[in-house]
Amino acid sequence: MTNTDAVTRVVERVITPQQAIDGAGVRLLRSIAGASLDYLDPFLLFDQFSSDDPDEDIPGFPMHPHRGIETVSYLVEGEIRHRDTLGNAGTIEPGDVQWMTAGRAIMHEEMLGHRAGRLLGFQLWVNLPARDKMMAPRYQDIRAEDVPTVVRDDGVRVRVIAGTVGDSIGPVTGIVAEPTYLDVAMPARTTFVQAVARGHTAFAYLFEGIGHVGLDSSVPVMAPRLAIFGDGDRVAVTSGGSGARFLLISGAPIGEPIVRYGPFVMNTWEEIQQTLRELRDGTFIKA
Repeated sequence: MTNTDAVTRVVERVITPQQAIDGAGVRLLRSIAGASLDYLDPFLLFDQFSSDDPDEDIPGFPMHPHRGIETVSYLVEGEIRHRDTLGNAGTIEPGDVQWMTAGRAIMHEEMLGHRAGRLLGFQLWVNLPARDKMMAPRYQDIRAEDVPTVVRDDGVRVRVIAGTVGDSIGPVTGIVAEPTYLDVAMPARTTFVQAVARGHTAFAYLFEGIGHVGLDSSVPVMAPRLAIFGDGDRVAVTSGGSGARFLLISGAPIGEPIVRYGPFVMNTWEEIQQTLRELRDGTFIKA
């Protein structure tokens, strides 16, 4: 297929994130797993957490379990102190990414903090297919310096967390959903076009400025908004007069039934009940 044959995706829906409270009182902007949008296969949840008040107490997310999913934490500003039942512990710093495959069972905590008076980050949950829901848990901890940045002549900057932009390949690999995860910063009145595999679910989350999104860049989207693309071969975004910054995320849909119960996502209610029995019996975390 040549560039002239490629189909630019149209925007099918724009979601305004809803305020939510999670963890130990963390105020969030939630775009997926809220009243407007429950599930965008394979993406189960998408949150923005932020604060510009250095005196605000942000306790974070104390120790809690997960099963059947992957959780992705991407930090722009601030810090996240984490630890888990695998023995991992440390601090996620600006520009870092943590892609955690919970698989059969993990418990972890993420406590939030300011740096230079600001906190800004994102959490994404990605579903696992039935065959992988009980896989061994694992982490991909990616430091900021290991995320390639593509800088174009027109000033557009793209951090490639997963997927490919030109010759740059993101450091997150081996994920079932074959994801693309890009952080795109655009000066005023520039255009960004990115190939996305046909059949993959794709969305852009605009968190700064205004972007004209989709076929012929016809849909104006003002931050904070999530724009869901229809099918096609590529997405296009043109920034407004104040520039724009957004996350472009895509992945292969799974097409299986899901049953949610808090931090657990399985395929049947019986599997959820089994998970709850293991929590009660103390057998959820296995040696």
